[in-house]
Amino acid sequence: MENLKITKKHHKHLNNPFPSTPISLPFIQGTLFFNSQRVPSHQIFSIGKDFQLLWSSNNGGCLSIFHNSNPSRSIWSTIPGQAFVSAALAETEVEESRGSFVVKDGDVHLVCNHQTIEDIRVINQFDHSIEARDQDFTSGYPGFDQKNDLNGTQFPILQITGWIYSMKKKKKQFQKAGISADIQFEAKEASTSARYCVLFNQKNSNQIGFQVMFGQPSFKLGHKTSPTPLGRYCGFRRRLGRLRKRKLGFCWYLSRPRGYVTVSSAEEEIPEVKVAESTKFNRVCLTYSSEAKERFYGFGEQFSHMDFKGKRVPIFVQEQGIGRGDQPITFAANLVSYRAGGDWSTTYAPSPFYMTSKMRSLYLEGYDYSVFDLTRHDRVQIQIHGTSVEGRILHGNSPSELIEHFTETIGRPPELPEWIISGAVVGMQGGTETVRHTWDKLRTYNVPISAFWLQDWVGQRETLIGSQLWWNWEVDTNRYWGWQQLVQDLSTRHIKVMTYCNPCLAPTHEKPNRRRNLYEEAKKLDILVKDKYGQPYMVPNTAFDVGMLDLTHPNTAGWFKQILQEMVDDGVRGWMADFGEGLPVDATLYSGEDPISAHNRYPELWAQINREFVEEWKSNSVGKVKEDPEEALVFFMRAGFRNSPKWGMLFWEGDQMVSWQANDGIKSAVTGLLSSGLSGYAFNHSDIGGYCAVNLPFIKYTRSEELLLRWMELNAFTTVFRTHEGNKPSSNSQFYSNHQTLSQFARFAKVYKAWKFYRIQLVKEAAQKGLPVCRHLFLHYPEDEYVHRLSYQQFLVGTEILVVPVLDKGKKNVKVYFPMGETSDWQHIWTGKLFTEQGREAWVEAPIGHPAVFVKAGSIIGETFVKNLRDLEIL
Repeated sequence: MENLKITKKHHKHLNNPFPSTPISLPFIQGTLFFNSQRVPSHQIFSIGKDFQLLWSSNNGGCLSIFHNSNPSRSIWSTIPGQAFVSAALAETEVEESRGSFVVKDGDVHLVCNHQTIEDIRVINQFDHSIEARDQDFTSGYPGFDQKNDLNGTQFPILQITGWIYSMKKKKKQFQKAGISADIQFEAKEASTSARYCVLFNQKNSNQIGFQVMFGQPSFKLGHKTSPTPLGRYCGFRRRLGRLRKRKLGFCWYLSRPRGYVTVSSAEEEIPEVKVAESTKFNRVCLTYSSEAKERFYGFGEQFSHMDFKGKRVPIFVQEQGIGRGDQPITFAANLVSYRAGGDWSTTYAPSPFYMTSKMRSLYLEGYDYSVFDLTRHDRVQIQIHGTSVEGRILHGNSPSELIEHFTETIGRPPELPEWIISGAVVGMQGGTETVRHTWDKLRTYNVPISAFWLQDWVGQRETLIGSQLWWNWEVDTNRYWGWQQLVQDLSTRHIKVMTYCNPCLAPTHEKPNRRRNLYEEAKKLDILVKDKYGQPYMVPNTAFDVGMLDLTHPNTAGWFKQILQEMVDDGVRGWMADFGEGLPVDATLYSGEDPISAHNRYPELWAQINREFVEEWKSNSVGKVKEDPEEALVFFMRAGFRNSPKWGMLFWEGDQMVSWQANDGIKSAVTGLLSSGLSGYAFNHSDIGGYCAVNLPFIKYTRSEELLLRWMELNAFTTVFRTHEGNKPSSNSQFYSNHQTLSQFARFAKVYKAWKFYRIQLVKEAAQKGLPVCRHLFLHYPEDEYVHRLSYQQFLVGTEILVVPVLDKGKKNVKVYFPMGETSDWQHIWTGKLFTEQGREAWVEAPIGHPAVFVKAGSIIGETFVKNLRDLEIL
């Protein structure tokens, strides 16, 4: 924390509308050397029972990992002659403004970018050498606990040890064979060094665990220090220099002598400063090879891109932003609230995980802030803000296998209750009379309804920005008079009631009809997040400040579960568990943990509390409530991290703009749906019509009827079909606005119902294998090069339905791509026309009410879906 600088921008209301790109650590490069006396020139080492690591000294030294089932395909490899482990010491600067965060690298004090390999050692089960204490490691290997960290590990383990070091520059004149050249070059001598240890161990038949640890940096290396990198390796460098001289001829004289270590761009930019010898590294870099045309997918729920090759991907939970680069709204949002617009990388639910088109996959464990730098064509560099790093390398022969292997470890969602995937979830507000009136209207249109989701059940208050909810999680009996009777009446028609809560509490002294003041209760119990003075941390949120529950406090979960219990006792069977992305990075937590890493863990803890309550309620229920699946509970949330699929039951994509735009509109909803699906989020959906409307004098975004109708068509093919009135209901077209909107809503609620039988199958498959309901075509057609160009244009539902939504204003046809490698033709559901050519595009008519949807010809799924559409009088 001593290298952390935090700047609060909550109340800054006139800002640069085009904020600069955050300053970041440069791409660190260095040279790899090895001890030829201890490290063989070529050897294969076993890692557990199913993996092998190949070490080759060719071209400066390289490591490659293979699975025994396919020894010709590397699943991870280093770059020959290049350091794969490096570390740095840098200042961290964080800017924070109402749930938006920017993490910057400040002054860089030290970079150890060169690496030596001293030893590659196989450790068997009864070999205790891994526990040996080293004088360079103050307590053995930092962060390594053999009893815990090797739990479940399959021996043998592979241990690689050596040094990382920086170089001090000196100017010298070069002479060779009596010929003098007036060229100065930079010879090097070691300036700072530290021991490192890399462990590779098999976790299961498809995963390799890796761990990188460092000793204390040494800032003074004299001749008595052993080993010095240059002392031990000078002979190797002389031989390398002679070899390169013979290859390059006279040109060798005019270039930097190749026997010396290459200076990286990072080293050229970073001045030498004196650092206290007790200082530890706080940046860890892992660098390894990639192919120029390798596509990178995943990284959690990402809204702007599917393939991230060529980009730097930060992994930090936060508000997605308003516009995220789409103009003019991003300009306006940034102008009035610091960085409120976000950018292409900002997301509620990132994950330090990816898979590639070459069937390579890796993820980081822990919760440290990290950046995946994919800007180089031949390599990847992961920069971790921490003192060590742990992760896993995955083996799989297909994208679906990689997802299955990934979710096997991080966890998979449970099967959803059947009731929530049976019909429309009607999101609306207004109170008891409004709900009953809308229900009557929907019955006249014969709309299949699963639930009414009533986020304003807690009541509303007027603030500077309009009507907002009271964040005090109890029913407002003025707004919803006869609450229990309303819930019961809906229940008799097999319609559930869903509500809203989040992990924040607002003071409610001014609320006239409250029964409890939950903020004051939490404050008295001392379970709120604290500021540096030990007082409840009041976090700015839109027009009011709130206290956040400290989810690391042992008393918090039990207290909040009692609130959920009261809600469920009234008959509520589901709720939105909102927020979770805004833990301040200077907060003080009961656990005492680093708030930056706790920030990424917070949404998982929030999901865990909700999920535990669901499971405890189920186990404690008796009689009909316990046995009847129609009584099962469900919650949905937007914030998440790597392990959220284990705890969350259902996700939604947060607050898209009510627009057609690509970074924060209907298109981004498709991209987020598909990217999250490749990252383990099997059940996801968006608000029908989007959420965020803007009504400023010169910038207006309101939900048009056309956008609403097209979003209905889109969401009829996602896991849940749920409406939302948005942040400005009166400005937006709603499903209940007129006959056209009600008719379309009824029509596509029935379309959604028509494939319920298949949805149930996909939900079971997701719970068993982690595969998403909605899928990017890459998942099943990875060999088709055209598929890699697709982002939001089209997607699969399972394997049997192909959906090509209309995502542009005024458009009445779409371009459809039929992938290569399919054994069946695709049949258009509205006309029955067959499309037989693979790897070809076709223009297909798609007027409102008839989106371009296809099923596999002759499949039972397709035939049943079409039959159900006829039975529901849609066809």
